[in-house]
Amino acid sequence: MARKCWNSGRPGWTEGGFTATELVVTVAVIGVIMAASAPFFLSYLRTSALRGGAEEMATVLNRARQLAIRDNTSMCVTNDGTRVQSHVATCGGTIWTGTGTDSTGFIRLANSVTVASAQNVVFTYMGTATAAATYTVTNPRDGRTMSVAVTPAGRVSIGP
Repeated sequence: MARKCWNSGRPGWTEGGFTATELVVTVAVIGVIMAASAPFFLSYLRTSALRGGAEEMATVLNRARQLAIRDNTSMCVTNDGTRVQSHVATCGGTIWTGTGTDSTGFIRLANSVTVASAQNVVFTYMGTATAAATYTVTNPRDGRTMSVAVTPAGRVSIGP
């Protein structure tokens, strides 16, 4: 309910403003909506962090594939759980360093995600993989996982 107040621009009284009750009700409705949406927002953040880690792993694998094609050699991608490294020629070969790596050639994945794989993938000079491989990316905060798969043709894809 608006109250009457004096309008200095025109003669007489006009209605304007809000009562305290109207303001309290509006703030309460906004509070209820915020409280109800908080769990969905937190779930979205966790899912985004996991998806970002999987996309980052796919990018690392695709870069190794492109390096193998560009340099006409083989590239092996290894990991130690939280970091990924590319090796020239064989999995025990020279460590590749470049953009995005530290001085020892490691790439640390963002959002504290971890990566596990039963085997390392090796890309040939033609961009194919010597064998199919699957990397499991895990969000340590909630244990959710996503897979990054490499086919023998060298195609990298992200799945659930």
